[in-house]
Amino acid sequence: MNDLPSSSSPGTSHSNASLQHGGPDPVPGTSTRGLRRLIYIAFGILAVLMVAQWWASHNQIAGLREELAQRLKTGESLNTETKVLVKSMQDGLRELEAKVSVQENKQVEAQSQQLALEQLYQDLAKNRDDWALAEIEQVLSTASQQLQLAGNVQGALIALQNADSRLSGSDQPQFITIRRAIAKDLDRLRSLPNVDMAGVALRLDSAIGLVDSMPLLSDEKPLLPASKPRNARAAADTSPGKPDAGTGTASEWLATLEEKWHSWTSEMWGEIRQLIRVRDVEAPEALLLSPTQAYYARENLKLRLLNARLALLSRNETAFRSDLIAAQDAISKYFDTRAKQTQNAQALLRQVQGTNLVIEMPTLAESLNAVRNYKANP
Repeated sequence: MNDLPSSSSPGTSHSNASLQHGGPDPVPGTSTRGLRRLIYIAFGILAVLMVAQWWASHNQIAGLREELAQRLKTGESLNTETKVLVKSMQDGLRELEAKVSVQENKQVEAQSQQLALEQLYQDLAKNRDDWALAEIEQVLSTASQQLQLAGNVQGALIALQNADSRLSGSDQPQFITIRRAIAKDLDRLRSLPNVDMAGVALRLDSAIGLVDSMPLLSDEKPLLPASKPRNARAAADTSPGKPDAGTGTASEWLATLEEKWHSWTSEMWGEIRQLIRVRDVEAPEALLLSPTQAYYARENLKLRLLNARLALLSRNETAFRSDLIAAQDAISKYFDTRAKQTQNAQALLRQVQGTNLVIEMPTLAESLNAVRNYKANP
């Protein structure tokens, strides 16, 4: 069996080779045409595929274009709506920013006002005592001046009491020293002798009111009553109850004659007494005052009394005594001292003259020094 292949003929080997290459060897012309045909078929199929692919791609691209155009249109409408919304939101945002800015400004202003109020409150709380002390110092200084110049004790007492009440409302223990000094000044003022300034002033006013009704020596009226007229005496002599002298006896006639004589002499003496009066007058010129001089005499007396009243209110002892003495001298010189009005005026002036105005007024230096020392060394 090993010898078969080697002993085969050439023809047999050739056929074997043909079998190894896929069969019998075709004819050269036929294989070329088949190959071309296959190539054409492949190109046709490829062209068909390409056309189909192009057509599918074209349809797909057209659909994509339509969808893209639709989406673009929708996007444009959405973009327009978005622009409108954005514009509206921007407007609202601007308004909101403006309102927020106004609110911020108001808040800043309110904060600044609050800070100012807090600072003011702190200053008030801090300086309240200082202001109270400054006010108390001013009041006490004014009261001290009034006390020394016009002797206004009541005003000084009221000022010290008000200052003590102001300090009592504070809780500062340092004010005890000031209140102690004020208490000492109050005790000194209360221990002063009481001078009835209002009563003395009223007596002077009453004396001034009596000046116009006080009679002067120059206008003094007769004190004796006037005698009866002669006609009245004749009618009394011839009254029905009295007998006629011609028809009576001699004794009756003598009695009638004596009665007439006494009546005539008494009438004559009354007339003489009314014409001639004798008085001791220190100033003879007081009887010769003219109406104008009498007017000025009354007015000068009123001025003297008014000056005495002013000196009383200012506690000027020297001027007060001098004006009272001058007023009393004027009354004794020019006015009728027997008249009731003049006597009343003189009695009022004597009462007024007994008033003692020489009172040494204390000062409020202790209270003022306590306040000033506290302010200097708080």
